[in-house]
Amino acid sequence: MKKIYNNKVVCYSCLLTMGIFLLEIFFKVIMGLSVFNWSVLRIFLGCIILSNIISLLISFLKRKYANIIVCVLLFLLGILFTAQGGMHNYLGTYMSLGTASQAHAIEYFIGDFFTSLNPWFYMLFIIPILYVLYFIFLDKKLIDKSLKYKYNVVRCITVFVTIITCGLYYGTINFSFMQDKMQIVSNKELYKNPSMQNIAVSQYGLLGYEFLDIKSLVIKHEQTAETFAKYEPKEVTNYSRIIDDTAWDALQETETNKDYKTLNSYFMSKEITSKNDYTGMFKGKNLIVLMIESGSNVLKNYPEYFPNFAKLYNNGWSWENAFSPRNACSTGNNEMTGITSLYTINNTCTINTYKDNTYYESLFNLFNRANYHTSSYHDYTDHFYYRSIYHPNMGSQNYYDVNKLGIKLGSEYQPWPSDVELIEKAVPHFIDEDKYMAWLTTVSSHMTYKNSSKTGDMYLDLYKDEDWDITAKRYMSKLKIVDNAIGELLKELEDNGKLEDTVIMLFADHYPYGLSNDAFAQIAKYDTSSNGDIDRTPFIIYNPSLEAKKFDDYTTFVNILPTMANLFALDYDPRLYGGTDLLSDSYEGIVVFADGSWRTDKAYYDATKGKINYIGADKYTDEEIISINTKVKNEMKMDNLAIKTNYFAYLENGLKTNDDTLENSNTSFEEAASNKSNE
Repeated sequence: MKKIYNNKVVCYSCLLTMGIFLLEIFFKVIMGLSVFNWSVLRIFLGCIILSNIISLLISFLKRKYANIIVCVLLFLLGILFTAQGGMHNYLGTYMSLGTASQAHAIEYFIGDFFTSLNPWFYMLFIIPILYVLYFIFLDKKLIDKSLKYKYNVVRCITVFVTIITCGLYYGTINFSFMQDKMQIVSNKELYKNPSMQNIAVSQYGLLGYEFLDIKSLVIKHEQTAETFAKYEPKEVTNYSRIIDDTAWDALQETETNKDYKTLNSYFMSKEITSKNDYTGMFKGKNLIVLMIESGSNVLKNYPEYFPNFAKLYNNGWSWENAFSPRNACSTGNNEMTGITSLYTINNTCTINTYKDNTYYESLFNLFNRANYHTSSYHDYTDHFYYRSIYHPNMGSQNYYDVNKLGIKLGSEYQPWPSDVELIEKAVPHFIDEDKYMAWLTTVSSHMTYKNSSKTGDMYLDLYKDEDWDITAKRYMSKLKIVDNAIGELLKELEDNGKLEDTVIMLFADHYPYGLSNDAFAQIAKYDTSSNGDIDRTPFIIYNPSLEAKKFDDYTTFVNILPTMANLFALDYDPRLYGGTDLLSDSYEGIVVFADGSWRTDKAYYDATKGKINYIGADKYTDEEIISINTKVKNEMKMDNLAIKTNYFAYLENGLKTNDDTLENSNTSFEEAASNKSNE
C-alpha cells in the first residue's frame, strides 16, 4: 500500500478520482437525480480520465506543490458545483458558455442568489477541507523517501489505462443496454450537442457536461438532412385554411443547403390547422400585449389586493393551466417566444446571440401586413437584453425604452421604475392610431426582494398583518404597482374611447424565482413542489364584450401568436410556429419545458430523470410517451436550427424569388376552390 501511495502518478490519480466522484455523487443527491443507474458508471469513468490527465501533469512537480494544486482544484470545483446548482434553482437550467453574456446579471442580485441557494451545497466544500487536513497531518507520515520509481514507465501505463478508459466511456454512450428508450434525447445526441443541459448533467455529470459544452463550441455538429412525412390534410370544408405551396415547392426543389432543406421539409410537413368558430372574432380590433415581469398566479389568488387584475381575470378568458417555463434567459427568451412562437435555444441567451435575425412571420409583422401601427415599450435600458435591436428586427415599427419614454431611473437596478409611469408614457404613442398593436414589457415586479427599495417598500403596510417573509411582502408590494398599472391602462383606454375596440392579452415571463421556494410557497396558495407547478403563471385575453370563460387546456406563451393570428383573422401559415391556436380542434394541450419535460392533463414527464408522474387514473402507453417525446424533440430541434440559420429571412427571400409576393402564396378558401373548379 505504501508503494502505491508513494508513487505520485497513482496516488494523485486515486485521490482525485475519489474526490471528484464524491462531488458528482453529492451533487446528484442534492439535485434529486438518481445515483442508481448506468449514468453513474459513465460519470465514474469520466472522473478516472480527468484524474489521470491531471495526475500526469502534476507528477512533474514537487509533492507539496502538487498537494496545493489538488486542494485548490477541489475548492474551485466546489464553487463550480455550487454556482451551477444555484443557477439551476434560479432558472431551472444550468449555465453554459452560450449564456455567459448574462453572467453579469447575477452580480446585481447576488443577495437573492445566495438566499435562494440550497444550504446542502455548502456541504460540497467538506471534501476539499478534508483533503487539506489530510495533506497537512497525514501525507508526510505516509511518505517513504527511500522508495524510488521509474516514473516514465508508470506514466506510460497511466496513458494506456486512460486510453482504455476513454474507449469504455465512449462505449457507455452507445451500448444499447445502457440507454433509456424513454429519454427524449439520446446520450449519443447529447454527446454531439448538449443543448438540453439538465439531461446532459444527469447522464454525464456536471464536469462531463462542462466538457461537452466546451466541445460543442469548438467542434460544431453539422445538422444531418432529414425527411419528414407530409401531413395529410382532412377533407376540404369551409373551415379549411388553404395555402398554395407552389413557391415553397420550387424553392425546396433547387435548395442545396442541408440545413435549409431539412427545415423546409419539416415545416412543410406540419399540419395546416383549420379555421374555427373563433376565427376573426377580433378582426379589426386593436391589441395590447402585456408581458408581466416575474408574474405568477399569486395575482389571481388575492383579488382584495389586486382588483384590476381580478377584473381582467373574472371578466375575460383565462387559461387555468398556463405555465411560463424558465430557461437560460427567461425574460428575453420567453419574450422572443411570445413574439415568434419558436422554442428558443436552451443553452444560449438566444435573443441576444441572434438579435440580428429577422422574422417575417412574427406577431409584429403579421399585424404590419394587416395595416396596423405596431410599437413596443419597456421601462428599462438594454443593459440585459438588446430590445432596441431585436424588436425592430422582429417588426416593431417603433420601440421605446426607458430613455425614449422619458422615465427617470434610480440607481443601476434598484429601485425599478414604476409600471404606472410606463403606461402613462407609452399610451400617447399609439392611442390615436386608427389600428394599433402594442407590446408592453413591465419591470416593477423584478427582483431583488431581499433589499429595501422604493417599489419594494411602497405598499408594505397593506400586508403588515400577513404572516409572510419580508421578501414575499416586498414582492407583493411590487405586484401592487403592476396592478395599478393595469388599472391605469384600463382608465386610459376608456377615457380615449378605445376600450371596447381593444383586446388586452396578458401573460408572465416567469414566476418570481428571486424569491426562495419557502417564501414563494407562503403566498402561492397552490402546490409548487412538484410536476413543474412552480412555473404556473396567468394567461388572460380580455375585452369588455367577451363572455367570461375559464379554459382547462395546458398552455404556454408559445401559443400566443397563432391564437392571436386566428382571432384577428390575420394572414398566416400555422406550420411556421412551434405553438398552436389554443381554440383549434387540433390543439393537444401540452406544456413543454426547457429541458424537454412536458405536462398534460394526464401526466408530467420529467425529461431530466426520464420518469413520468401521472396526475389521474389515465395512463400513456410506452409508444405514446415515445411519440410525444419525438414530437417535442423535433419541434425544439427544428425551431433551434431555424434560429441558428436565420431561416425565416432565407424563407422570405426565397418565396419572394419564386413568387411575386408572399401574399400570393396564401389564398382564401373561395379562391382555391374556384381555381380548382377551373382546372
